[in-house]
Amino acid sequence: MLLLQNGLVIDGSGSSALPASVLIDGDRIVEIGRQAIPSGCAVLDCSGLAIAPGFIDLHSHLDLQVLEDRMDKIRQGVTSEVVGNCGFSPFPFDGSSQGLQEFASGILGRTDGWGWRTASEYLQSVERNATKMHVFSLVGHGSLRLAIAGQRQQPLTTVELDRMAGLLEDALSAGCSGFSTGLMYAPGSSAGAVELERLCRVVARNGKLYATHMRSYSDRLVEAVREQLDLARAAGCRLQISHLQAAGRANWPLQEQALDEIEAARRQGIDVEFDIYPYQCGSTVLTQWLPAWSLEGGKHALIARLREEKVRDEIAQEMDRSRAQLWSDITISGISSITNLGLIGQTIAEIAADRNVDPAEAAVDLLVEEEGSVNVVSFNQSEDNLRQLITHPLCSIISDGFYVKGKAHPRLYGTFPELLGTVSREKGWLSLSESVHKITGKPASRLGLPDRGLIKPNYFADLTVFDPAAVRSHSTYDNPDREPQGIISVIKDGQMVSGPAE
Repeated sequence: MLLLQNGLVIDGSGSSALPASVLIDGDRIVEIGRQAIPSGCAVLDCSGLAIAPGFIDLHSHLDLQVLEDRMDKIRQGVTSEVVGNCGFSPFPFDGSSQGLQEFASGILGRTDGWGWRTASEYLQSVERNATKMHVFSLVGHGSLRLAIAGQRQQPLTTVELDRMAGLLEDALSAGCSGFSTGLMYAPGSSAGAVELERLCRVVARNGKLYATHMRSYSDRLVEAVREQLDLARAAGCRLQISHLQAAGRANWPLQEQALDEIEAARRQGIDVEFDIYPYQCGSTVLTQWLPAWSLEGGKHALIARLREEKVRDEIAQEMDRSRAQLWSDITISGISSITNLGLIGQTIAEIAADRNVDPAEAAVDLLVEEEGSVNVVSFNQSEDNLRQLITHPLCSIISDGFYVKGKAHPRLYGTFPELLGTVSREKGWLSLSESVHKITGKPASRLGLPDRGLIKPNYFADLTVFDPAAVRSHSTYDNPDREPQGIISVIKDGQMVSGPAE
């Protein structure tokens, strides 16, 4: 038995904090409020500290790194990680895993040596290797489509749709928690309404969650939101809009209308919510700004196109026209070659100026030099818009973090202390109880996790003890991999995984 004594209990429901102790027996919480110490019980003094449910990251891309028991998320207080987002999952593949690795390595953070033929095989690997936190996986639509049709960007045949639906059914039956799409990434970007509705009906039938990286977060944000709401309405599935935002300065006014659409759908009975990370900048791969047609056939076909002067110029011009951000808003964060490592931390505009070329030309040159593997951080949204999202009652807070060969976005190392420190304590956007709810009880409810996300008797003893007066992130864009401050102890299923007795 373990007694967390004399802490400030924030139970994850959004209710006000109360001074109390929490008694754990085995992997369960058995009592809240007890002051006497049972015979033979270990004690953790939590005087001046908050006791919260273990934090749940509803959206990350650490599908591979969770198998290594890395501590970067645990040190933030995270006890549960949801992977397989934005259409990327490390399964399934048919034949060789090389195509899957080429498709997803920019987001999953490793170029080779991985891949599972089925969801069941991946989940078994998680069970064997991920000992320090709980891992829940979505099925990535892009990975699923790749297994059936490769990098082809045309509508699928009825037979191919049947096979995709069957693979999705198998993955959900094997224990996956839902389904995700990445509709700005090829080949998922070529999926139409018929394909998506067919798959989302499978999700609905299994009572799982559908999470989407929509087709647009910029000038067509409202249309993208409507598409997903129509899809949820037609398929009857529960919808989670991933990292909702209006990206690009000219598009910031669109956020209000997008939220109006979501709220109206919610009133009409659509089970829709959204999430966001507590930063104005996002992070992705540079190829996201390329026209979808240029990605047909995969990375090698793309590089071949970029080496043809006429096609390359067409791609650069379309890239220049379609981007929402300024070139000075897009900073290189990850590079595959040693030659260009010095470009990490520079904007596309700065690189173009140094090379005396147009920024779009600099971008495509860099993609050729790096064989398509370039990660970026982009300045996306205003502080007012970020505050509106974070404080919205339908919003959960996520990290959306992933590793790169360079400097990862600070959200990978600091999201949850940033929320509790900067956003809650310093800016006062949310109360401490509201902040904790958005990273515990709310995401647990969205994912349908039984007996997790709250401090209640008979719930699993996933707990995070932190200092509300000191918790903060020290991670920056220049120095992202710095440990946070103020996370004292992290307990998973009653066992200390970070803290005094780890």
